[in-house]
Formats: sequence, C-alpha cells, structure tokens
Amino acid sequence: MAQTTNDIKNGSVLNLDGKLWTVIKFQHVKPGKGPAFVRTTIKDVLTGKIVDKTFNAGMKIQFETVDNRNLQYSYEDGDNFVFMDMETYDQTYIPRELVGDQAKFLLEGTDCIVSFHDGNPLNVELPASVVLEITHTEPGLQGSRSTAGTKPATVETGAEIQVPLFINEGDKVKVDTRDGSYIGREN
Repeated sequence: MAQTTNDIKNGSVLNLDGKLWTVIKFQHVKPGKGPAFVRTTIKDVLTGKIVDKTFNAGMKIQFETVDNRNLQYSYEDGDNFVFMDMETYDQTYIPRELVGDQAKFLLEGTDCIVSFHDGNPLNVELPASVVLEITHTEPGLQGSRSTAGTKPATVETGAEIQVPLFINEGDKVKVDTRDGSYIGREN
C-alpha cells in the first residue's frame, strides 16, 4: 500500500528499509524558496529508538498496518508470557525478549497494549504506573541528614526499587514502569 509523504499523520506506521517506525510528530514545511518537505520524529517499533527524519514532499513511502490490542497478562510459561484477549478469550504467547525489563513490574491481571503486525507480536506496552505491595524492606531509621533518604525495597514481583524511609513491609506503592521509580503510596 504505497502512499506519499503527504499522507503522514501522527501514529502512522512506516516501513523504512525493512524496519517499522511509528510517527510521533510531523510537520509539513513549505519554505519561501525551494521545494516543500515533511519533517518527522519517528520511533522504531521494536527497539524504541527515536530519530528525526526529513522527507521530500510527495515522495512515495510504504505505510504498514499495526494492530494494537488490549490484552491482560495471565501467567508466565517457560520463556513466554501468556496474555489473554478479554473479548475473545484467546491466549497469546509472547516471548520474554519482547517484554524485556518491563517483566519485573508485570503482575497477573495487568492490562497491557500489545502491538501486532501480520499476526506477529511486536512489543508490549505496560500501563505508565502499577500498584505493587512491598514484600521486604529494612526498617527506615531517621538520622541526621539534611535531605530525605531512600532505602531499597523488594516488591511482590521480585523487583527492587528505592523508596522513602517511611515505607514499611506490606505497604502498597505506585511504581513508574518506564524507569522503576517510586511515585507514591497507595491505600
């Protein structure tokens, strides 16, 4: 399905040199002198690498169809994670490599967005934050320090994060899934 650069929109998926790229933002530029062009910021669907790329206006490029589906994480099976489509109850096996480091914040019942191209899973996107219970942490001792201190804590998925000293075992905390940082305490 060959189209031109004039058809680019935010969220479009392009096939450039055999790689899939998602358009994050684009700008159609018509300078006073010279030909028009399209300036884009694109993200590699597989690696997440972000690149700025400029195309000549009207240039033919290959658009691809990527299907984003809401799937719920069910369980881990060997080197795969099993996700279920809550509408059709179909189970999808996704390799550990695709989930990557996000696996340490994956809790059963978590709703995720899984991108598919030609029936093959491309990547898994967790919610921006998840609520996890602290399973182990040392008691925090307030000492003579000028700034608020942090301490390591293990959450129910086995991941280790840094939390403020007032957090205790059994507390539920909100964690950013992108970088593993503590956001706040949940009731």
